[in-house]
Amino acid sequence: MKRSRFGGKVINKMQLKLPALSANEGMARAAVAAFCAQLDPMAVEIADVKCAVSEAVTNCIVHGYRDKEGIIYITVSLLEGRIAKIEIKDRGCGIEDVSEARQPLFTTDAAGERSGMGFTVMESFTDCLKVTSRVGKGTSIVMYKVFGGRSDT
Repeated sequence: MKRSRFGGKVINKMQLKLPALSANEGMARAAVAAFCAQLDPMAVEIADVKCAVSEAVTNCIVHGYRDKEGIIYITVSLLEGRIAKIEIKDRGCGIEDVSEARQPLFTTDAAGERSGMGFTVMESFTDCLKVTSRVGKGTSIVMYKVFGGRSDT
């Protein structure tokens, strides 16, 4: 079996389902960060994960469900090589053009109060970002974060 750069063996896995409410964004980021702590990351690496998760979860709430009820599905897999694979999915309205949505400052917010969908932010805080979406079916964001080794100085 061929393994990609991020395709190591799963050593632990967590799944979480949360209602798509703004109040649950903090819970999502805290839960993912706490689970990733098993890999003994540096504080800055955990901060990166929290920021990326916040952006993805907020997208589900604001853009995916657009003030409708829905569920956010989060799966975190810890892989060999100190890698976290973080999947955040919704079953919302989907994204018509993912390439366009990944452009900085693109938003579906009709009121214009948002400065983009945060894909650039997610990309800058992770090592790999994959976005798939189907109109009327929802969106899936998969992020990989490689945690560096700690030095014993």
